[in-house]
Amino acid sequence: MELDLHLLMELITKRPEEIERRVAGTGYLARTVIGVGTFLLDHDGDLDLLTAKQRATFDKFLQPLLEEFARIR
Repeated sequence: MELDLHLLMELITKRPEEIERRVAGTGYLARTVIGVGTFLLDHDGDLDLLTAKQRATFDKFLQPLLEEFARIR
């Protein structure tokens, strides 16, 4: 899967409230999800570098948000 790094950057820097809204009530912290996004940005979007927990966080929160924003764009 090829990540749109520009969209990911926009999501975590300009739209963190979307992440906060998505994680509300789940037991996850927005800063954890943002941390996974930042890690991906720092590593050119290489999903293979994520731990199992980081990948689960990506799959549960970031991927759906990125897909949603890609459709809106």
